[in-house]
Formats: sequence, structure tokens, C-alpha cells
Amino acid sequence: MSGTERPAAARVPQDAIDAARAVIREHHPAARAAFLGGSVVTGRRTATSDLDIVVLLHGAPAPYRASFHHSGWPVELFVHTEGTWHAYVEREVRKRRSPLLWMCADGLSLFDTDGVGARLAAEARKLTAAGPPTVSAEEIDDRRYSITDLLDDLLGSADQGERLFIATELARRTGELALAIGGSWGGGGKWLARRLETTAPGLVMRLQHAVREVLEGQVEPLVCVVDEVLDQAGGRLWDGYRRCG
Repeated sequence: MSGTERPAAARVPQDAIDAARAVIREHHPAARAAFLGGSVVTGRRTATSDLDIVVLLHGAPAPYRASFHHSGWPVELFVHTEGTWHAYVEREVRKRRSPLLWMCADGLSLFDTDGVGARLAAEARKLTAAGPPTVSAEEIDDRRYSITDLLDDLLGSADQGERLFIATELARRTGELALAIGGSWGGGGKWLARRLETTAPGLVMRLQHAVREVLEGQVEPLVCVVDEVLDQAGGRLWDGYRRCG
């Protein structure tokens, strides 16, 4: 979720809120605070959107994560103490991709018994607004190298099955590189596409069309799009690339 898509409580379906609260009453009635996050609290929810629920406890059995169904809703439960929340967020922020952080920054507070929810939400909003850590030159070179290798594989392959997987991997890695050089938070799956909408407008559509062209036997359009993103990071990288073990 981008920092521009802040949910409003009025937009969240009441049945989703009621189901989330029922989940917490059943599993952790003594919880300190809880958030409902993810697509369900935005205008981009779908018929298959699940309930992403962050729960804050005083101690055990946190931390843990569980997935299950409740009253027809798919549920993903992320259970933490205040301490483990900070530890997980710190680890995820270093990777520039923190679903936990965004669920609390943009999520709907379900309840907050002692102020811990408000405290963590404020911290989450501060961190998301500050942006991710700067990507290292070494990581950029690693990404350039892996994409260059995939481009060579694509250009050398005449097998349509191979091309399918090479092309989709190229699209994903190119999108991730665009986010890295654009200073954006990372994301996977649909969140990769959503973050690219603001970081690199038009890139998702161009990659989509280019991958379709590969499946129809034309690799040049995808090579062109990938090279354009690579050029922003210094171009293809093969000769001279070296990493010590």
C-alpha cells in the first residue's frame, strides 16, 4: 500500500470489522490492541480479499502467524508483543519491505486497551513516511547482473516454455529494480504492481504487453523495456562483476 492510500473507517465493510473483532475475541480475548489491514480496508478490496489482523499481546504465545477461515472470511493473523513488533519491523525495514509496518500505518484500529496501538501506529506512520533505507550500490549491481543473465537466457532460447518463465521472472526483477532505484518501498505480487504505479508510472502496462509479445514469439519489446530500466541503474552488467564468498 502506498503512503497516499490512507483508509477511512467508513470505507471498511462493517461485516469485515465485525468478523475481525470476532476472531480476536475467540483467539485472544485478552489482547492489548489490534489492527485490521491489507486490501480489505482500501477501495481496492476484492471478493477474495482476506482479513489481515495484527494482534498485540502482553507475552506468549506471541510471536506467531496463522492462516485460517472464520465465518467465510480467509484470515491471516499476525500476533506480536510490543517487543517482537519492533524486532520484526526493524528486520523488515532493512529489507525495504515491511507488510507488518504498513498494516499498522494504514490499518484500521479495532481496539486499543492501553495505548500501545496508538503508539505503534504513530511509529509505523513515521517510518513509512520517512521511506526505506537507501539501496546499496552492491545490491543494485547484483540486480543488474541477475537481469543481464536473464536477458541472455531469453535472447538465446527458442523454447516457448523456457521463454514463459524467463519473461515472467524478468518482469518481476525489473519491477523490483525500478522500485529500488526509485527509492520506493518494495512489495510482492499485487503490491509490486501497486507500488510501481506511483514509482514508475506506465511500467507495469509496458511489461505486461511485452511479456505477451514474448509468448507470441517476439522478445525484442521486453528486451527494450528491461534495458530502459537497466540504463537508469548503469546498464547491463556482466564483465567485471565479482562477489567474494
